[in-house]
Amino acid sequence: MLDALLKKAGKTEPGFTRKTIKWAITCTSDGRYTGVVPLSEGKGQEFLQCPIFSFSDLIGGGESRSHFLAESLSTVVLYWKDDLEPKEQEKSRSKHEYFCCLLKDASKVAPYLSVAAKILTDENIISTIRSDLKQQKAKPTDTATILIDSIIPLEQNDWHGWWREFRKSLRGISEPVPMMRCVATGDLIEPILVHPKKITELVGVGGLAFGDVLAGFDKEAFQSYGLEQASNAAMSEETATAYAETLNQLIREKRVKLGGTISTYWFLETIPDEDDPLSWLSEPTEQTQASAELKARELLRAIHEGKRPDLANNRYFAIMLSGAAGRVMVRGILQGTFESLASNIDRWFYDLSIVDREGTGSTRRPKFFSVVNAIEFLSKDGKILRNIDDVPPPLIRELWRSAITGGQIPSSAMSRTLMRIRSDVVSDMPPLETRFSIIKSYLLRKGDENMQPYLNPEHPHPAYHCGRLLAVLARLQRAALGDVSAGVVQRYYTAASQTPGLIFGRLAANAKNHLGKLEGGLAFWYEDQIAEIMGRIKETVPRTLTLEEQSLFALGYYQQLASLNAGKGRKQKDSDNNNLNKKEEN
Repeated sequence: MLDALLKKAGKTEPGFTRKTIKWAITCTSDGRYTGVVPLSEGKGQEFLQCPIFSFSDLIGGGESRSHFLAESLSTVVLYWKDDLEPKEQEKSRSKHEYFCCLLKDASKVAPYLSVAAKILTDENIISTIRSDLKQQKAKPTDTATILIDSIIPLEQNDWHGWWREFRKSLRGISEPVPMMRCVATGDLIEPILVHPKKITELVGVGGLAFGDVLAGFDKEAFQSYGLEQASNAAMSEETATAYAETLNQLIREKRVKLGGTISTYWFLETIPDEDDPLSWLSEPTEQTQASAELKARELLRAIHEGKRPDLANNRYFAIMLSGAAGRVMVRGILQGTFESLASNIDRWFYDLSIVDREGTGSTRRPKFFSVVNAIEFLSKDGKILRNIDDVPPPLIRELWRSAITGGQIPSSAMSRTLMRIRSDVVSDMPPLETRFSIIKSYLLRKGDENMQPYLNPEHPHPAYHCGRLLAVLARLQRAALGDVSAGVVQRYYTAASQTPGLIFGRLAANAKNHLGKLEGGLAFWYEDQIAEIMGRIKETVPRTLTLEEQSLFALGYYQQLASLNAGKGRKQKDSDNNNLNKKEEN
């Protein structure tokens, strides 16, 4: 993983980082304050080479230190909430003084910075700046920088050399450190004791606001062979900076939240956004699901025909992360060829395809979070509530892994979905199509090649046909008696799906009574339907069904119901056409 991250990193330098700045404090070159400006319409502007201290440098030296040129408003202009504790106020004042001292020192090589230092040490000007910030509803934690006439210091490089030397001077002269082999590159390097940057993008999934360490050895139990701290996994400052900078950037730009985990991904060779299969899987796009599926097949065809060698030789990398007690937890690593990724995303959509409940066509292929939501939809007062937080995080990660790698759908997803299907059916709720998509995908990936989007009368398993039989018997009851308060399905679905051998004898006896209430043609039609299904079940209705067989039962029930609905629609359409023809004849 580190090797792939470093290949993605390109050139990085310790002491510099990407940073998004929200506010610019503007002034003229003669020292006149001209206002506070939100950058990029208030969203913040990203600067590629912002000076930054490592965490150990920031807290070292027995003094309060701040970063250079870009800091929080509470540090730059002492802007904070009225209820901030005196101790924290004093801490911000100390950091503010250090920030201004850095500006004065750097003005030796970048004279325009002396103006910024003068403004930020003038109490009257700072008071005016705070008033302006309050009117614009700025937050004390927002980052700010200085703009002097048309000069943005963060975009200049005349202070870079000074900054490099200043960082070195803080560390003083130390004894030579024995050279070691870098665990990531294999090069002979001078190892650092503490990695300079943390992973700061895991807030919301257990991560801390000030960052989490990916490689840390702050306790003796983590150390071996007498090595201290990060020497246990030797890296140079450049390498440690590169992996942290790159991982933070990747999480910012391409992140998918999977419950209590974040997944980020990248490609060995950069590809256009429109060719990114994972974006079709997880993010709403201008394309429909069917268009995304078609795009995947077009890319695969282009690869096979040699039209896209850039994709044929490409690879993907995906990593699932969360935070815990200040440490980065790696929950999973996936990698493979671009071709396999596109093929697996195509298969994801194909396996989830299923007939709609009216039997008029295929449903829209659900995207990833539609599938996750469907597992935990709850019904209340006839409404559907989304409860994605109820899905266990490991299950979401396994579903993500299934989608990317083409692996099996977790059995826990199937069992939980079956419970929801049973709840919907018994509550007389309209069948949620995505739930049956999940069951179908699970069975397909378990090797059931007979599973199709539409009704399959040739399916070899009797459990499938038991579900079909219940759908026909329920429709027969409705044809004979009309709507009743508790029909066959509401009363018997749960028992029939688990112990059909104990239930269908009773239902068959009731069916004879229902057939007697129908006119000859309709009665004969239902008799033929029941006879055809019983012929598929053969001699004996299964006494009990396993969990997987119950999923077959559910699909047989749903697909037969859709087939009956389609037939009803055709009959209604034929009837309407006949009535129209009669009117035209008259």
